[in-house]
Amino acid sequence: MSTAIRVEVLDAAQAQASIDALADVLMDCVAGGASVSFMWPLPRGRALQFWQGVADGVARNERILLVARDESDDIVGTVQLITALPDNQPHRADVAKMLVHRKARRRGVAQALMTALDEQARLAGKTVLVLDTVTGGDAERLYARAGWQHAGVVPKYALMPDGEFCATTFFYKHLD
Repeated sequence: MSTAIRVEVLDAAQAQASIDALADVLMDCVAGGASVSFMWPLPRGRALQFWQGVADGVARNERILLVARDESDDIVGTVQLITALPDNQPHRADVAKMLVHRKARRRGVAQALMTALDEQARLAGKTVLVLDTVTGGDAERLYARAGWQHAGVVPKYALMPDGEFCATTFFYKHLD
């Protein structure tokens, strides 16, 4: 199995052109049980609407959108850096929607995305990053290995796509 993964930052036009592929990744993740703000079944129109909003945010310079492509140039993963925060937090950004298609898991996609995300955060002048993830999931272990610090757990914070409650773990990372 090839592990040729390429991570790139999408500009507004590229984000707009990638909405369908990004919707495919989101729908696959939600179908696979990921708690990423959506319930299952996730109508394709809702997924497309979400990514249109992300593309609009990229165009307004409110977020940075990264994608991971496989050897076929297909988008197999994505993550966002939300940079538009309150005036008293110019040094901070939120990490959102770390998604990896099930067909590309265990190939270093998430790790490559997080490494590129750190680089983009530094370029944007961000020194504190914050994210949340389902407690006990694979992503929680990924973030800990990548140097993120555990900040706390909130029980019953969100719902899984099937409607069951899940706890959420919050992490932060200081960039040097």
